[in-house]
Amino acid sequence: MLLRMSTMLLKTLREEPAEAEVPSHRLLLRAGYIRRAAPGGFTWLPLGRLVLDRVTQVIREEMTAIGGQEVAFPALLPRDPYEVSGRWTEYGDEIFTLRDRRGAEFLLAPTHEEMFALLVQDMTSSYRDLPLVLFQIQTKFRDEARPRAGLLRGREFLMKDSYSFDLDDAGLGAAYALHRAAYQRVFERLGLEHTIVSATSGAMGGSASEEFLASSEVGEDTFVGCTACAYAANTEAVVTPVPAVPGREHPGLTVHDTPDSPTIAALVDLANARALDGRTDWTAADTLKNVVFTVHHPGREDELLAVGVPGDREIDTKRLDAALSPATVSVFDDFEAHPDLVKGYIGPQGIKIRYLADPRVATGTAWLTGANEPGRHATSVVAGRDFTPDGTVEAAEVRAGDPCPACGTGGLTIRRGIEIAHIFRLGRRYTDAFKVDVLGADGKPARLTMGSYGIGVSRAVASIAEQHRDDRGLLWPDEVAPADVHVIAAGKEGQVEAALDLGATLLAEGLRVLVDDRPQLSAGVKFTDAELIGIRRIVVVGRRLAEGYAEVRDRRTGERRDVPLADVTRVMKELAG
Repeated sequence: MLLRMSTMLLKTLREEPAEAEVPSHRLLLRAGYIRRAAPGGFTWLPLGRLVLDRVTQVIREEMTAIGGQEVAFPALLPRDPYEVSGRWTEYGDEIFTLRDRRGAEFLLAPTHEEMFALLVQDMTSSYRDLPLVLFQIQTKFRDEARPRAGLLRGREFLMKDSYSFDLDDAGLGAAYALHRAAYQRVFERLGLEHTIVSATSGAMGGSASEEFLASSEVGEDTFVGCTACAYAANTEAVVTPVPAVPGREHPGLTVHDTPDSPTIAALVDLANARALDGRTDWTAADTLKNVVFTVHHPGREDELLAVGVPGDREIDTKRLDAALSPATVSVFDDFEAHPDLVKGYIGPQGIKIRYLADPRVATGTAWLTGANEPGRHATSVVAGRDFTPDGTVEAAEVRAGDPCPACGTGGLTIRRGIEIAHIFRLGRRYTDAFKVDVLGADGKPARLTMGSYGIGVSRAVASIAEQHRDDRGLLWPDEVAPADVHVIAAGKEGQVEAALDLGATLLAEGLRVLVDDRPQLSAGVKFTDAELIGIRRIVVVGRRLAEGYAEVRDRRTGERRDVPLADVTRVMKELAG
């Protein structure tokens, strides 16, 4: 079908949309690909739907190439399976829930592990049915507290999720490797520069997971790489090397009057000014900062938690949330209700609430920290002697230059990215919950093991737009562009008809064609819109039509040349790729 802009539901915008926070959101709105329908929800307009379908097709092709079979579950699901897995409670406020007219509870699915496990339980019985890979491409829902950044953080989004079912861990490893390689091919075809990083599993569960992050300054994920080895990880998954602690005796804990020093900076200044313990070289790294949080556990009462980190580090609440998942945290501030917690002067010794420490707070390390009394701190507070944490927690901020936890010789670099895919070795969490067994080759029941593999399809569209754009508009890779060729009728008499004829010729040769045949618009407006829309190959039927020529433009390189009309199809095919 020939796409004619004169009849297409399309409206481009000259002004920057006020609500657009990131380039992809701004350009997709301005170029007429999407429209906001609700907070965190968007209508895909005809051009946008074409791009979304192209991305979907690439994913579908690569999934079927590894033996995946496509199914489609409903998005409206009953509560019971999610109760069995525990995720009805774990997800907390992140899921949309509702009741039908009879009072039965449902949710709008954020993901479908439970349903796939139940399907396989129902339809398989023997080891001969395995291995099995099932996938779907379907709308998901999550109740984002603050939808933002257009398609990058919405409440409703299109996702491809697939699941592997195998008899043993070796089979799971093979399925995981197949998906990992397939995802690399997907993102190569989509033109997405990406990095695969170690990640945390969160509410999904499982023994290990990796994220695919598209490089972007607007990405909400921060990840690290090593300057000396191949290590890469989301900052939430970075493991802190435990420092080697010299075996030496420390003097006894000493409490000092330290008035007006509730901050680390004020404490260090005072410690040096007074030469506490005979030292004038105190730094923030010598202090132990203790921050109290309220931990919100899904389905049960909140608790107070103190977290200790070296004073030269801030606490990264995303890392803390990841470490405590499915619980979440908020900074505690009701100190009047807890007089034993002295704001600004909290120490780990004798603390009455659960206390977790950074791995750097290793046994034998000594600290300058709060004395749990107003205006007082203590020196030589030794871990393992004066206090023993209830455990360790990865909560301190990760910095550029930190030592690599893998090789120990390189330093970490920090970049930002957009999560476009996440793959998990789920193991038997869900098959145990639903008792998904088959008859093994030995005649005994065998419990299946699962993998889960997701791609954010609509998010991938936005990520491509982030990476493929310039100051004039979008620059779609050929694989996902809404058309192969954009034909522009410059507007003079006879040019519209010639453009439509040329479009029909290109269409007959197997090319997808968009023709700008809009009447009463100047050539300048059409050229501006073409650059905004972002199809690479542009043909202008204009000033040399009477001589039998059209102008061919390459949106990516800016190259322009006049080509005989009879040669346009050949040139368009040569420009492919």
